[in-house]
Amino acid sequence: MKFRTEVDLPISSNKINLNSNIFSIGSCFSAEISAKLLEGQLQSFNNPFGTLFNPYSINKALKKIHDAEFYTEEDLIKFNGEYISLDHNSTYNSRFSHQTLDSINHQIQLSNEFLKSADFVIITLGTSFIYEFLPKKKLVANCHKIPAKYFEKRYLTHLEICDSISETISLLKDICSENVQILFSISPVRHTKDGITENQLSKAKLFTALHEVISTFEYVNYLPVYEMMIDDLRDYRFYKDDLIHPNSQAIQYIWEKFVEAYFTEECKSFFGENLKIRKALEHKTDDTKNPKYLEFQEKLKLKIASQQAKVNHKIF
Repeated sequence: MKFRTEVDLPISSNKINLNSNIFSIGSCFSAEISAKLLEGQLQSFNNPFGTLFNPYSINKALKKIHDAEFYTEEDLIKFNGEYISLDHNSTYNSRFSHQTLDSINHQIQLSNEFLKSADFVIITLGTSFIYEFLPKKKLVANCHKIPAKYFEKRYLTHLEICDSISETISLLKDICSENVQILFSISPVRHTKDGITENQLSKAKLFTALHEVISTFEYVNYLPVYEMMIDDLRDYRFYKDDLIHPNSQAIQYIWEKFVEAYFTEECKSFFGENLKIRKALEHKTDDTKNPKYLEFQEKLKLKIASQQAKVNHKIF
């Protein structure tokens, strides 16, 4: 007798190995995956524009990165004493235009270099809603709490979503490593502020367009993260207190499914050992001269050196 609808990730023939480069962009799942990868000392680069939710803004960011196109002061607006990019989240805001631009353009440069060697790209779509900034007649990624009267909210059309996803795939195939694998998912986080029915329609538009586009590409796959959260973990005990975002238990469950589907056995072992080392590094003592502590530190250094010899990038 079954008591739940279990959703599995299909086992991939293209695996993440010790030296794979993994780029992620989009909504929360991309950030969660990137954080896990970095925790285990794998090479990951996440959201150089900050968290992005809609496919149009994600595609625009990737086009800027692909072209290594820097922002200028004309691309910024000033609000509440800060220079802001409506294509980015608020982490880039500052009181001086050159500081905002330096931060934004530095990330474009870094992500352009990283993407050139990316073996996997993980993209999470969150919503098909978008806002137009009326003073500039520009579609934006973030409203930065600017008064609503300056924006017009609407759904992206089916064509706009399809075109954005298609161009995203083309851009990545052009700039990434030859055998890049592109993994799309749809965020299970419900945008309840849009309205429950409106959120369902928003997600449905993403599902329809995404599956219509990716069905023609062998190197593009879908990760059923939404289904794992909504169907497999269909219980509020797997959510944070806001009843919207997955909690740590849910994230860990989905992560373990991802590891089983996409990691080589060698990578699983390397990753697991690094987690043990990370935990050991957190150990502190008041008696740093204690012979047992010094022996513990020496053994830890040897373990790190052994792990370092397995990869090309710097760890710990």
